[in-house]
Amino acid sequence: MHDPSRRRYLAAALAAGSAPLVIRHAGAAEAGQRFALGIASGCPRPERLVLWTRLMGEDLPASVPVQWELAEDEAFARIAARGSETALAEDAHSVHAEPQGLKPDRWYWYRFSALGTRSPVGRTRTAPAADAAVASLRFAIASCQRWDHGAYAAWRDMAGQELDLVLFLGDYIYEYASPLTSNAPRRHAGGPCRTLADYRARYAQYKSDPALQAMHARAPWMLTWDDHEIENDYAAGQSQTLDPGFTRRRADATKAYWEHQPFPKALRPQDTELRIVDQLDWGRLARLITLDDRQWRDPQACPKPGRGGSNTVALADCPSLLAPGRTLLGAAQEQWLARSWDAERPWNLLGQQTLMTRMNWGTAAKPSYWTDGWDGYPAARQRLLQGMLAAGARNPVVLGGDVHANYVADLKLDFDNPKAPVLASEFCGTSISSQGLLNERVQRALAQNPHIRLGRSDERGYMLFQLTPGRLEAELRSVLQPWDAASEMRVQARFAVEAGRPGAQEA
Repeated sequence: MHDPSRRRYLAAALAAGSAPLVIRHAGAAEAGQRFALGIASGCPRPERLVLWTRLMGEDLPASVPVQWELAEDEAFARIAARGSETALAEDAHSVHAEPQGLKPDRWYWYRFSALGTRSPVGRTRTAPAADAAVASLRFAIASCQRWDHGAYAAWRDMAGQELDLVLFLGDYIYEYASPLTSNAPRRHAGGPCRTLADYRARYAQYKSDPALQAMHARAPWMLTWDDHEIENDYAAGQSQTLDPGFTRRRADATKAYWEHQPFPKALRPQDTELRIVDQLDWGRLARLITLDDRQWRDPQACPKPGRGGSNTVALADCPSLLAPGRTLLGAAQEQWLARSWDAERPWNLLGQQTLMTRMNWGTAAKPSYWTDGWDGYPAARQRLLQGMLAAGARNPVVLGGDVHANYVADLKLDFDNPKAPVLASEFCGTSISSQGLLNERVQRALAQNPHIRLGRSDERGYMLFQLTPGRLEAELRSVLQPWDAASEMRVQARFAVEAGRPGAQEA
C-alpha cells in the first residue's frame, strides 16, 4: 500500500544515516551484511573497556574467528591493542572483546574484521585514573526507544555532542507486537517476543537504525535495563500476566540482552540473573552508580484483579503500599548501595530506572500513587535516602527514565513539609521515542507536588549534562518532529545544581 508518511520517514532516515556527524565507516560496502548491526563500546575503566559487535548472515558457520584492533589514531597507525575472539552461534555470533592495559583518560579508535570484511570504525575512551584530577565530564542520559513510536532523531543529535559517556537507563527494546491497526511509518517485525529467537530478532531490528549505530560508535556506554527488555511490569520472578512459563522467557530475554550489549564475557548469564549494577569513579570528580530495580524487587502492591504488575491506587485503598519491609532493589543491593556512596568526590551520580521523587496523582485529601516506581515502595525510598545521608554522600544527583517525561525534582525525607531539607536533586529524562501520558494530566498533578520543579510529558528527547567540580549543568533537549529521523531539536529547559547547594535551579 502506498504510504506517503512511510516514504518520508525512510527518506529522512537515509539522510540521517549519511549526515557528517555519523562516525566514519571503513567503507560501508566493505562492512557488508556481516556488521549490519554496527559496533559499540562500554563499561569503561581506566585501563580497560569492552568492544562489541554481532556478525549477521544466514550462512554463518557455528564458530567464526573475529579480529579486533584498538588504535590511538583514526588511521590505525598506532595500534594500542589487538586480538581475536570467537563468535559462536550459541551466543548469536556476538563478540565481547576486552582490551586490557590501556592508558587512562584516553580516546581510542577500534574496528573488527571477519570473513574477509571489516566493520565500521568506532571511537571510545577509557575513564580517568581514580586518583586523577578531572576538570569535567560531559554525558547524556537516555531511555525508552520504542521502535514503532517514533524515529531516532534524538540519537542523531546526541552523536554530535562530543560526549565522554552515555548512560542508558532502560527499555532498549519493547517486547510488544505493533498494533494491527497502526499505520505508523515503522512497525515491530513479528509478534510479541517470547523466545530467544524472538528477542534476538527484536534487538537486530532496533540496532539496524543508523542513528542508534552512530551514537554507539561515538562514545562508550554504561547500561542498565528496565522491564521491556523482558516483559512490561515484571517483578523478579513474577510475570505481569502471571505466566507460569515466565522463568524460561525471562532467561531467554536476559541472554539476548547480554548478547547485544557491550558487557564483559564474565557477565554472560547462566539463568535468569545478570548482575548489571555497576560503579565507576570518574577520577576525583564523580562516582557513577547504576542500579537494577527489576531482578530482586517485591511484586507491586495492589495489582488489578487476576494480574501482576502496576496500578495507580489511592493510598487509603492500598495499606500494603506502606509495608516497611517492601523492597524495590532487594536487600543485598540496598546494602551494596549503602556502602557505595562516596564522601570524598564532589559528586555522586545515581543512575536508576524510574522517577524517584514522590508523585501524587490524586489530591491532598486522597493521594494516589503509581505502584511500579518508587512510589510503590516508599519505605525502600526512605532507606535509600537515609543511607545516602548517613554515608555523607557529597552532592548526590539521581538520574532516571521509564516514565516518558522530563521531571526535575527535589528529593526529601518528608515531601509533605515544604521546609524539609533537600537531600538530592533528581533529573528524570523523557523517552527517545516512546509516547508519553497526556501532558495536561501531568500539569494538573504538579499542583499536588510542589517539590517537582518541572514536569513535561509531551516531548521526546534526552538530557545532556556538563559536570565540573563546582557545578552540574543540565540541558533538556527535545525533538521537534518525532517521526522525522532528521528532525531538528530544541532546548526545552536548562537547569543547574551548584556544589554544596542541593536542588536544581533554572539556568
